[in-house]
Amino acid sequence: MIQDFVAKILDRISAENLLTTGLLCATALGCALVAYWRTAERKSFAEFFEFLLPHEVMMHPSARADLLFYVTRKAIMPFLLIPAGVTFVVAVGYGTNKLLGALFGIHEPLLGGAPGPVTVCIFTVTMLLAYDISYYIYHTAQHRFPFLWELHKVHHSAEVMVGITKDRVHPLDELMNRAWDGVIPGICFGIWTLVALNPVEVTVFGVNVYIMRNILMMDFVRHTHFKISFGPLNNVVLCPHWHQLHHSTDARHYDKNFGLLFSFWDRLFGTLCVPHPDEDFKFGLVDRDVADYQSLSGLYLLPLKKMWRRIVRQVRPRRNTPPRPQESAQP
Repeated sequence: MIQDFVAKILDRISAENLLTTGLLCATALGCALVAYWRTAERKSFAEFFEFLLPHEVMMHPSARADLLFYVTRKAIMPFLLIPAGVTFVVAVGYGTNKLLGALFGIHEPLLGGAPGPVTVCIFTVTMLLAYDISYYIYHTAQHRFPFLWELHKVHHSAEVMVGITKDRVHPLDELMNRAWDGVIPGICFGIWTLVALNPVEVTVFGVNVYIMRNILMMDFVRHTHFKISFGPLNNVVLCPHWHQLHHSTDARHYDKNFGLLFSFWDRLFGTLCVPHPDEDFKFGLVDRDVADYQSLSGLYLLPLKKMWRRIVRQVRPRRNTPPRPQESAQP
């Protein structure tokens, strides 16, 4: 049954890819126009084109690394990341459905019939919240635990933002993130299959929620140099400018603005930092080997090497240090 769910989802994803790409491009172009109109004194098409694609940004080694990494990563995605992300959520949802259904004797959705618009809206909001808090927790862990940070440094190693920087994520990091996504959204998904919606229908809606989240959070735009703010809506939705602060090398901005779509998680957990209007940031890492991340081998292999070194450093002291007498009987 899980295989059927996944097959239906993948069919739906392929059908929506073109529309989603068009919406993302239109959003990015609109944001570029807004940002240009706010900052340019004398406006012209040539100046707008230079603002949209600045030469010093597009020709930067980090931008070239982003392009190469984007192409190779897209070749991996259909075989690994999308099926894995869908499978984790569906599998946990299916398990939740069977477990709670057996415990409470529920074999059909409690609210029979086709879901109405109110039900669909409530479901969409709860799934958005489940996806978002799941990401916030994982993102925080990426910055807290050195083992995860070695993978996440790939994303933060970008020294310029060119839109596709959003996909500068190590495949192992992406896979682990999607596995974690199966926990909270998966449980939420499973509960909904018991309450109101047919599992196949809720799965299709779930994918739409995921795509909707990607559009609403403007992931492409917030990985550019366009300083877009949402005004009062910033208290609810994390605007691109606030996320750009998260990539800043300024020590004041470390471990701030972890949110994906919503900004109130950062406010609730004390990790929110509001930038000054039109504040500029320097992006990248402060590590001495930051230049090593501007190649395919650096982006794919260097994090794995560093993770292995951390494992070795943790294991070697235990092997080389003789046990104390009082510890010799410990398992």
